[in-house]
Amino acid sequence: MKNTVIFDLDGTLLNTLEDLTDAVNFSMAENGFPTHSTEDVRSFVGNGIKKLIERSVPKNCSEEMLQKCFENFCTFYEKHMNDKTKPYSGIIQMLRELKKSGFKTAIVTNKADFAAQALCKGIFGDLIIVTVGASENTRHKPYPDTTLKALRKLGAKAENAYFVGDSDVDVQTAANSGIDFIGVLWGFRSKAVLESAGATSFAENAQELTRILLN
Repeated sequence: MKNTVIFDLDGTLLNTLEDLTDAVNFSMAENGFPTHSTEDVRSFVGNGIKKLIERSVPKNCSEEMLQKCFENFCTFYEKHMNDKTKPYSGIIQMLRELKKSGFKTAIVTNKADFAAQALCKGIFGDLIIVTVGASENTRHKPYPDTTLKALRKLGAKAENAYFVGDSDVDVQTAANSGIDFIGVLWGFRSKAVLESAGATSFAENAQELTRILLN
């Protein structure tokens, strides 16, 4: 019987897009580069902050300038990561229902660990048991390392867990970790993208996701 849920963060539990866009555009403007629309940034996210910046800078950007943009982004985002970020509709109630039903819950994200820990503690409190963000000494999603780390911390098994996410990266992570996947359709990627990655189970909203998880 399933008793564990591993959640992605950005685009799954939290709408972080506006704060990410503001931080990207601060970094670009600081270094004289063109800024980006929210939709541009939506297409750039999913593989961690470093990759986000690589996708945001011009193609001929030097490694030195790339590092400067990355540092500018981190400095700004650390101060402004929770200015406009908020849970998607119904998420808090869903987490409360899972807690009441005795589920083990974790977040596994490619967001830098400092940001993941701060946001999750401030917004979710004790509704999430374990949060694993990206760090330099661990391979990121879609590798299974961070997901398996979360399962170990929870004392849970892959066969008793769901992985819930909004991107092709999450579909691949679940497969690589041996965990059943549920795709959410309110996030940063379309249903077509999830299906092309191999997803077959979907939730249109948090209420539907709650029913799937509890039943």
